[in-house]
Order: sequence, then C-alpha cells, then structure tokens
Amino acid sequence: MPPTDASTDAASAPLTDGSPGPGEDKDPPQDTDAEDTLDLRLPTEFIAFLAGQEPEGDRPEPAAAPRLTPVPPASADLLDQVGDWGPTDTPAGAFQLVPVRVERDLPLLGRWMNDPAVAAFWELDGTQDLTEKHLNAQLAGDGRSVPCLGVLDGTPISYWEIYRADLDSLARHYPARPHDTGIHILIGDIARRGRGLGGILLRSVADLVLDKRPACARVVAEPDIRNTPSVAAFLSAGFRFAAEADLPAKRAALMVRDRSLRHLL
Repeated sequence: MPPTDASTDAASAPLTDGSPGPGEDKDPPQDTDAEDTLDLRLPTEFIAFLAGQEPEGDRPEPAAAPRLTPVPPASADLLDQVGDWGPTDTPAGAFQLVPVRVERDLPLLGRWMNDPAVAAFWELDGTQDLTEKHLNAQLAGDGRSVPCLGVLDGTPISYWEIYRADLDSLARHYPARPHDTGIHILIGDIARRGRGLGGILLRSVADLVLDKRPACARVVAEPDIRNTPSVAAFLSAGFRFAAEADLPAKRAALMVRDRSLRHLL
C-alpha cells in the first residue's frame, strides 16, 4: 500500500478405495445364518462373459493412472485477470485498464509522479528509480495488486492500482471481508482534472470490479482524509464514507462501494 494519497482529480494512492480403514477387519464377518446358501463356483470365463469383460488371463495390464498436477483454484489469479476485462463505455468515452509494462510506461509514470499535486500524496517524485522500484515490487509479487494505465479513447490519462484489500496490510485497519477489492487512482493528465472525470472513472472501474469479480461484494478505497477532492470524487462514484482509519502514513477516509447498493448510489 503506497504511503499516501493524492487528489482523485490528481490521485488517490495507497497506501481425495474401497480398502479397509485402520482398525477394520480385512475380511467381513461370515453370515452364520446363511447355511442354506449354495456355494456355486462358476468358471472364470463364464463370470467374465456375464460381466462383458475378457477373461482375467487375457486382460491387458491396466494403464498406470496419470500423475495429476494439482489444479490451482480458479482465482489463482487473485484479481480475476484484470488485463482481460476489456473496455467499458463511460460518459467520458471508452475506458480500459491496461496492465503496466515498466519498459513501456515508466517515462510517462515518472513524469506524472513528479507533478506536485501527485507528489504531495504519492511521495514518488524524484528520479524514475523510485517509481520503477514501486512498480517492480507489485509486478514481482503474487498478483494481489495489479498496476494499470487508465486509457481513455486510446490515450493514457491515469494510473490505477487494483488490489486485494483483504490480503493487504489495510485489512489490519478495518473489518475486511473476503475478496474486498481496493482501488488507488491518480489522474496524470492535468488538462483532464477538475471536470468530474475522477468520479466518472471511479464509478466505471468499481462497476468493472463488481462485474468481473463475482466473489467480491465490496470495492474499497482509503484516500487521505485531507484530500477533500478525492473523497468527494469517491462519494460521487457511489461510494459511502464508512470510517476514518489511522494507517501508518496517513489518516484515511475508508470509502466503500457495496454490491448490494450499486444501483442505489
């Protein structure tokens, strides 16, 4: 979780046989009341004929059972393939989350992080090494956070981190539920700020999360409580203010968008 948060118009940062079991007789007890039962011993060939099988002596050796590799759960990708979510229509245009590639995107993200409005909350200004280290830490992880460019009508204008809030250190600071999904955002294109775009995109991305992650019941965020524009953008996007949380690097406003309320707020 990044240490701080920038204005949503600028940024909202992070922070399993039938063999007997033990103790069981290997041979079942004989039925002592079955004295009148005839002990018929049928030829092996006849038994095989009745069973529709070849006689025992002619049957090939059974093939060895294939060695099965354990199949990871469907959510082994902890965020259900963010890169495959595809574009979504928004009032501002066609929007898509595109997972970051450091070699392609570092120069652009480095410039955004050095914007004073962003740097005040993300604290990744300076040389590109800081931004590169931050990105690599996420990309080298287990997939609980996916850094993305937000592309509007073909142009990258924002940076996003979609993360598993229930698996993040944030979960120690609020009553997390399984599959809670978190959002960090910054609007890098200065010309796009101050026009309500943050709220529009936040609502669209929250809807994407709820549509693409059926196990997720809540989308959460934790902008800095001082970041009034960011909090306002989340509210306009259908999030509710749930609580204040003292995080290691900031006092945050815990914002929650509930699946059960998504069509009401």
